[in-house]
Parts: sequence; C-alpha cells; structure tokens
Amino acid sequence: MAATYLTVPFREKDEAKSLGARWDAARKRWYVPDGVALDGFERWLPDGAAAGPGALQNEPPHPPGARPDLFQSDSARVANRDERGHLTGLTGALVPGTADGALQSGSPGALSARDPAGEVTYGAPRGVPLSRLLTAVAGVVAQAFADPVWVTAEVLRAHVGGQGHVYLELSERDPQGRVVAKAQAMIWARTAQAILPPFEKATGMVLAAGIKLMVRAKPVFKAQFGFSLDIDAIDPAYTLGDLAAKKREIRERLQREGLFDRNRQLAPPWDYAFVLVVAPLAAAGLGDFDQEAKRLQRHGLCRFVYAHSRFQGEAAAAEILQAATGLLDAHRAAGPDALIFIRGGGAVNDLAWLDDYALARFICECPVPVLTGLGHERDSTMLDEVAHRRFDTPSKVVLGIEQRISQRAREAQERMASILATATDTLVRTRNALDRDLAGVRDAARVAVQHAHRQCERRLSEVQLGASHHRQRAATGARLAIDAVTQGARQQLATLRAGLPLLIGQVHAQAQTAMRDARGQTAQAMQAIGRDARRQVQDAARSAEALVREIAGQGPQKTLARGFAIVRDNDGRPLTQAAASAQAGMIQLEFQDGRIAADVRTDARPDLAPAPDSGTRP
Repeated sequence: MAATYLTVPFREKDEAKSLGARWDAARKRWYVPDGVALDGFERWLPDGAAAGPGALQNEPPHPPGARPDLFQSDSARVANRDERGHLTGLTGALVPGTADGALQSGSPGALSARDPAGEVTYGAPRGVPLSRLLTAVAGVVAQAFADPVWVTAEVLRAHVGGQGHVYLELSERDPQGRVVAKAQAMIWARTAQAILPPFEKATGMVLAAGIKLMVRAKPVFKAQFGFSLDIDAIDPAYTLGDLAAKKREIRERLQREGLFDRNRQLAPPWDYAFVLVVAPLAAAGLGDFDQEAKRLQRHGLCRFVYAHSRFQGEAAAAEILQAATGLLDAHRAAGPDALIFIRGGGAVNDLAWLDDYALARFICECPVPVLTGLGHERDSTMLDEVAHRRFDTPSKVVLGIEQRISQRAREAQERMASILATATDTLVRTRNALDRDLAGVRDAARVAVQHAHRQCERRLSEVQLGASHHRQRAATGARLAIDAVTQGARQQLATLRAGLPLLIGQVHAQAQTAMRDARGQTAQAMQAIGRDARRQVQDAARSAEALVREIAGQGPQKTLARGFAIVRDNDGRPLTQAAASAQAGMIQLEFQDGRIAADVRTDARPDLAPAPDSGTRP
C-alpha cells in the first residue's frame, strides 16, 4: 500500500506530525507512511481517499461548522479484521430484511459463508447497501440506549462551531496514562447555552483539553457521521471534586514526606537585591510585573533575571520545572533573595496544570524563599499553598518587593538620622567640656604665674637681706678684732715704755712681732670673712638666678606667648585693676610681638568708671 498524502494547514503541522505523519521535501506535502493506520488523519485526507481497510470512502459532508475529525471514529467501520485481514465479529450472514430496512441474519441468499476450515468465503455478488447496514446499527444503538446515561471522561479536544454547536473529543486513560477509550461528543447550540454558563460559573472553568467531566449523554449512531454522544447535562461537582482530589492527594503526599511547610519555614528575605523570575513569555501579567521591575532595576535597587516557560498544557509543569531548575542552578552562586513564579489570570482549568506533584516538591525543597503571583485573588494552586508567600496577582508581587525595599530604606534613614543626632550631641558636649577645661587651664596658669611671681620677689628680698646681714656682721667682727689687737698692742707698748725702758728695743721688737702676728691674723680673719661673705653672696646669687630662671620660665614673655597681654599706662607701669585702667584713659597693651595704644572710655562701660575714692594711679 502506497503512502497517503495529506492536506495539512501550516498551523496544524505539529499535530499531524505527533500522529505519525512525515514530510516529503520533494513534494512539499505531509504524508502517512505505508503501514500506519489513517485513524486521526481523516480531516486532512483528500476527498474520496480511503481511510484504511474497512473504512468509509467518499464520506458525506458533515453538518455546517462541524470538524470532520470530531465525527470520524473506529465505530464507523462495519466490521473488524484480525491480524490476517479476515473479517471478524459477524455471527452470520446478513441479508435484506423487512421493508423498514432492518437487516436479518442467517437467511438464504447470504452475503458470505464459512468453509469447513472456518474461513470466510464469498459467494455470488449479493449484499446490502452500506446505508442499510449502518441504519441497522443505528437502530440497535438507539434501542440499547433509549435514555441518556452519566459518563465520566477526559476532554482531549474542544471546538465551538460556527452555529454555536460544541464539538468534543472525549477519552479515558488507564493508570499509566494510555488512552483506552475515545469517542466524539456534541452539545447542540441551544443545550450549550443552557448548561455551559452554570458550569463555568460553578467551576470557573471553560471547556478545554485536560479537564475531566461527568456528562449525561445519549449514544447516537448515524449512517453518515458515525458514532457520537449527544450531551445534555454536565455535573460541575465532579469536575471540582476531581481537581480538589488531585490537590488533596498532592498535599497529603507532601505532608507525609515532611516537605509541605519546608519553604514557608525559611527566613523571609531581609531585603531584595537579586530576584529570579519564571513566567510565560509575553504574558499580560508579566508585562505589568516587568514594568515595575524595570523601574526598580533602573534605580539600582533590585536586579531581576527571567526564565520563560509554558504555564498551561499537558507538559507545562515539566517545562516550568526545567526552567526554574536551570535558572536557580545558573545563579545559585550569586545568592538570589527569592524565586518568583507569575502568570496572569485565566480559567481554573488553565491554572490546574500547575497542580503537579514534582513542581510542588521542587518549591518545597527550594533553598530560597519562593513567591507566587498566579492568576487573580480568587485563584489558588498547589504552588500557592507550598510557597513561602502567595500574592494575588503578579503586580502585587513586585509591589510587595518594592514595599520591603522602601521599608528598609526608611529604617536606614531613621538610623542615620539617629546616628547624626547622637554624633551632634556628643560633639556639642565635648566642645563645651573642652571650653570649660581650657578656661580652667587659663585660670590655673594665671594663678600659678602670679604665685610664682610673688614667691620670686619674696625669695629675692630674703636673699638680699641675708647677704646684707652677713656683710654687716663680717665688717663689725673685723672692726672689733682690729680694735682689740690695737688696744692690746698699745697697752703692752705703754707698759714696756713705763716699766722697762731698757727693754724698749726688745719690746719694740716684740711689738713689731705682735703687730706682724696681729696683721697676719687680721689678714687671715679678713680673708676668711671675705671668703664666707663671697660664698654667701654666690649662694644667694645662685638662688636668685634659679628663682629668676623659674620666674623667666613663667614670666611675661611666656605668658604673652600663650595669648595673654600686659596692660600698662602711658609711663609703662603695669595696671592690674579695671578702675586704674579707666582712670588712665590712654593705655598700652603689650603682646608677644609688640605694644599697641588703646583709649579706655568710661562712658561706654559705666561699670568700669573709677570710684570717687579710688585715689591716684598706683
């Protein structure tokens, strides 16, 4: 059997490829390889092309606005074939029956029979029209399902036709996720207007792929369009229960594993400087978030790094997990403050793709706080439950970041103001203490200089007086010794002259000797007195010099060098009282480097005017 070429619009090429179609580069067309069943490719088959062994050919047109792929199914075949291509499922020959078109089995004129080996053999070219066969099948289906039944199924595809009819493809999966049953379904426009709004209001969902439904449906088989289900009611409680059950199962599993609260137990970010963001590309919610984030980034307050992923669809959770893991691994060394998941609002079933165990566990085990802004205020996903903090919308996430940054900035400003106030107060108190200490030092220095000056004057007077007394005592002692020697010599001379004239020469000689001895003793006494006087004078001079040096060390020039001045009258005499300075009129102020004249005016300072009994200048 040769390959079957298809007419596939560009926007549906991925779907055709997923079903097994291949691209012919030479003919620029998609085709179904030999050996691949044409089930599912009906909508792209050329008019009149066969859909495989036992399939319908020249399929009649579908109702206006209907999708052919939603009405073509395996039930359109009149029989099944085994692996050898033999017909199976027929219990007997089919022959024309009653006038109403029903078919009878086991009557003469059989369409086919079996040989002794059990193989189907074909006799004369007899048979019934296909329409009669399918009409009989339709009758059997109608008789078996006279009343609608409640059916649970998952929506694979949903489409609203031009006339408002809703076409669905329903399926059932086994625990491993394999499709074990599939059927087309339809909700007529009038019925859809009655049952869909209450369903959407109760669940917040729209009919779309991926949601599970409990519908009341009546099986219908039509000769032209095959088998389908006519739906006239939907139970929203089942859909909500399925979503809740899925979330409950994930929640309980994470709680059993001790992971449910792990991310919420992390310390909240003290501030935000570097944030990782996972979001759908070009989503409305991302635009609102990014606008505010760029403003923060432009001012150097916080840096944002993005990774993009689908947030709905069968593989959305795995793609989000891959994007988040790669983003975190790439920037783990930089120490991000938080990982954020955001997307705009949508139907509940759009957000239901986020209720995934692997993705929720990743958030629980994430080493940094996770923030979410998914959908609107009314929306809640498993990611919101396990995240460190949940925000209602993406814009509120960036608002929360901005508020935390503003809070830290205000705290920094308040602390800086407190530091400045404390520093200013300390500076003022220190300056006042220094001023007081400096004034104390100046007063103490002035008192010390005055005391040293008085001490110097007193000691100098004492030295001068002591030296004078020593000189007087030495002179008096010398005069007394000379007078005593002279008188003794005169007395001895007179005695000798009166009593021993003969011995005048001897006396004279003795007198001379005595005079020489007296002169020697006098000279020695004078020398001793002189030495003692000079020593006392030298000692007094040294003491005076020491006092003078001490006075010079604390004297006027040193005092003037420290910022003091000497007030003198025009005659150069020091003035030590304000009253005397006021009487002087013109005074001289002596500084370290010279003198200047000043005029003291008593009318400007009445308190400086001299008292009536102050007397004359000192």
